[in-house]
Amino acid sequence: MLDKVRASLEEAVSPIQDGAVVMVSGFGDAGIPFELMTALMDQGTRELTIVSNNAGTHVTGIAGLIHAGRVRKVVCSHPRPPNSDTFANAYRAGQVELECMPQGTLAERMRAAGAGLGPFFTPTGYGTLIAEGKEQRVINGKGYILEQPLHADFALVRAHLGDRWGNLTYRWAARNFGPVMCMAAKHAIAQVNRVVPLGDLEPENVMSPGIFVKSVVAIGGER
Repeated sequence: MLDKVRASLEEAVSPIQDGAVVMVSGFGDAGIPFELMTALMDQGTRELTIVSNNAGTHVTGIAGLIHAGRVRKVVCSHPRPPNSDTFANAYRAGQVELECMPQGTLAERMRAAGAGLGPFFTPTGYGTLIAEGKEQRVINGKGYILEQPLHADFALVRAHLGDRWGNLTYRWAARNFGPVMCMAAKHAIAQVNRVVPLGDLEPENVMSPGIFVKSVVAIGGER
């Protein structure tokens, strides 16, 4: 019987090894898998590359991992949201690397990876520092730069409901990068508020099909 439900957060994150590339969902405080990241912190995993919309705030979530010296590099579009001193201090001290890119480019690079596509041309960033070291072309009078698909070893996402096959639904803005990260990662791990019986999720409401999800763990609560 296919059952992707894990008994604990610790079991869910146990496959993540040192040096892994880990995508983390979230936009602002919506859809951030705080509990999964706490379990990852407790596991002691190091030398991580984190791919997310931002570099974390305060000393929780991504910022907590950075503060503990567990992160080697951050790939994001918004490294300095409010209360992001943890990342800023670590970056200035040379303790963490940064790859920054426009948010749309970040999303499209992940989408290309999940769809099995190759590199793509985008006008965003043409003629700026972002284009340095990348192939550039002018097509029909418009400048473009070549961007590569963005893959990951793991994705940590927060969803609302899930079933034992790994099908997920999200709640409002908490959806954000979750679906595309599940597609772009080899091993997607979802924390959900509740695991529901198979068949309870209406097919048209499934936002991450189970084929893209390896593990589901229930943590309860609403966010």
